[in-house]
Amino acid sequence: MAGLDLGNLGAIAAAFVVVASSPGPANLATASVALTQGQRTALIFAAGLSLGLAFWGVLAALGLGAVLRASETALVVLKLAGGTYLLWLAWQTGRSALKGGDVRAPDIPPGRWFLRGVLLNLSNPKAVFAWMAALSVGMGPEQGGAAVLTATLMCAAIGTLNACTWALLFSRPRMMTGYRRLRRGIEAGFSAFFALAGLRLLFWRGAPV
Repeated sequence: MAGLDLGNLGAIAAAFVVVASSPGPANLATASVALTQGQRTALIFAAGLSLGLAFWGVLAALGLGAVLRASETALVVLKLAGGTYLLWLAWQTGRSALKGGDVRAPDIPPGRWFLRGVLLNLSNPKAVFAWMAALSVGMGPEQGGAAVLTATLMCAAIGTLNACTWALLFSRPRMMTGYRRLRRGIEAGFSAFFALAGLRLLFWRGAPV
């Protein structure tokens, strides 16, 4: 069985960068945590997101992603979990946006933020399809287990780097200062996005492309 050459790896990496860096719920949640909680907490949240994303990568590499894709019951459960979680995020963010003045950041243990990151990506059924799409770009039936492992580790590293980049970028002092000035409008925007994403997931039919 053949391995992966640089062209194959480059194609997979490019596909996964596009998927991972797009401003979806996970990335915007990281930005929200960074703006409201600061760099350390945002990096902890990003680590949780990375673990949840890596879990889906392992499933895709083992071929279980195709099984999940074919299971209507599993998809319904994941859609309900993911949509409900996003609506909860919308509620929490929207409630904060309605409060006037400065709002003190809630005192939440670091482990809770890590768990929230894990849950956000574990409850996102689109993540496994993103993995399958990226891996399929440069992989063929002739590739063996070592090639799949290499591609999976590379994509997991890209996902981790992306999450940490969002955390570091939005926790910069200028970003946080701007957030404090425009807090209510920014949080209202985040709330609307999470609500739309949650409703879209709940009412989405079939598998995403």
